[in-house]
Amino acid sequence: METTSLYVGIDVAQGHLDIAVRPSGEQWRIAHDPDGITALVERLTSLAPALVVLEATGGLEILLAGELLDAALPVAVVNPRQVRDFARATGKLAKTDILDAQVLAHFAEGTKPQPRPLPNAQTQELKSLVTRRRQLVEMTTAEKNRLRRATPRLRPQIQEHIDWLRRQSQGVDKDLGELIRSSPAWRAKEKLLDSVPGVGPVLCTTLLAQLPELGALSRRQVCALVGVAPFNRDSGTLRGRRTVWGGRSQVRAVLYMGTLVASQHNPVIKAFYQRLCSAGKAKKVALTACMRKLLTILNSMLKHGNTWNPELFQQNP
Repeated sequence: METTSLYVGIDVAQGHLDIAVRPSGEQWRIAHDPDGITALVERLTSLAPALVVLEATGGLEILLAGELLDAALPVAVVNPRQVRDFARATGKLAKTDILDAQVLAHFAEGTKPQPRPLPNAQTQELKSLVTRRRQLVEMTTAEKNRLRRATPRLRPQIQEHIDWLRRQSQGVDKDLGELIRSSPAWRAKEKLLDSVPGVGPVLCTTLLAQLPELGALSRRQVCALVGVAPFNRDSGTLRGRRTVWGGRSQVRAVLYMGTLVASQHNPVIKAFYQRLCSAGKAKKVALTACMRKLLTILNSMLKHGNTWNPELFQQNP
């Protein structure tokens, strides 16, 4: 007798977890604490689902996903935007925790996203340091803006905070360097990336922390993952403008800054940028194309273990 595959959606909140199962329709809520997670893992192990889906919720999901993976359960952590688009497409406009769990289960059953392992502890630590560095830079910029408009009485206080933020940033930079040097694999990747004009320490650590797939995917896959791959917008005889969207915005933001530098100092990217501008492309469009080219170059270098050689990349990779 054929067995029906079960698909589980789990909505992760600070204090509780809502679980829904398809196609059985079973659903329940448990506390989001160690005891609740242990009970959930035992129950799901007995159900033996084909797939368990969680949303990426800024880190709340990591402990649960790790426990599920340790129990050899198939887990996929998915982009919340994809799930909301799926919910709208199926006519589910209301939003509550239990409804979200039902949508996640339906999403798992309908799209069957590929289960992916969580990054190891070292990669998660690197990612947290990169995120903290970005937060410190953003706070420093905000305080500098306030300093320009501040009254004389407040200026010393704001300046003191700016100095403190800079010291914290320097400490994080030191920790990042030590963490990368502690891993032979990261040291090798850093050496390859750092050989490319336009790739500085910030872009290098961001790629290592937030794009660990770099070098393991095809150029089209990695560009789509970051969000610099153009997508068609055609319908019937209409041919719409190709646009880029989605992807990992934090990686894309740092890649953009690196590409600005590369468009001036990297001979391959500079020639490519000038050629696009001479052909009448808007500067923003040309820079986006350069971001895509730089990313595919870096992906190729890590995949094949090649150091920077401009002659290899004079043509489109």
